[in-house]
Amino acid sequence: MTKLSVNINKVATLRNARGGNNPNVLQVARDAEMFGAQGITVHPRPDERHIRYQDVRDIRPIITTEFNIEGNPIDSFTALVLEVLPTQVTLVPDGHDQITSNHGWDTLEHRAFLTDVCRTFKDAGIRTSIFVDPDPRMVEGAKACGADRVELYTEPYASGYPKNREAAIAPFIAAAEEARRVGLGLNAGHDLSLENLHYYHQQIPWTDEVSIGHALICDALYMGLRETIKQYLTALK
Repeated sequence: MTKLSVNINKVATLRNARGGNNPNVLQVARDAEMFGAQGITVHPRPDERHIRYQDVRDIRPIITTEFNIEGNPIDSFTALVLEVLPTQVTLVPDGHDQITSNHGWDTLEHRAFLTDVCRTFKDAGIRTSIFVDPDPRMVEGAKACGADRVELYTEPYASGYPKNREAAIAPFIAAAEEARRVGLGLNAGHDLSLENLHYYHQQIPWTDEVSIGHALICDALYMGLRETIKQYLTALK
């Protein structure tokens, strides 16, 4: 079964636009789980433009399923993760000024660094995933770094899907098969939506988890959070 982890960053973006606590990020995390999500994802950045470090601390005790924290393992992020002890940490190579993540790690070039980071988190009992492009070499490199899983960066699939879905999915199948071959768990995320999720899952049904935020929260503006999560779960069947 592929789990759905709901990324609630966009909810925090809306809250921060006006200050105060509306919408309530903690309530949305509770509601997403109540409506069927099997996990909550957050991606705190150093400028705290959406999810704040304190949000991460506050969410942890109310999560009843899985908690996934994404981010670049700079010192402050690493300290936060070790304090909160989520189910999973996903290592993402984003710069402090990036609007959103736009590439995966080069697990060959950064092998020594990623190996040290994976060891730090795994020693604390945290499942560790590395965000990679759909390249079997990067997947194999993640295994060499000591990761438990990889998360495939799916924006190229999402952008190519409307034109030629078979061509768009092909490199992801190759990367996913490599993950299975080397014994890594498999996650996916970035620009997955109700338009493209079902086909992705049909082609790579051994995906352990998808993390979806932007499209899901946009859909919830029209359909409501309960119905939206229901439809994403249906797409994963």
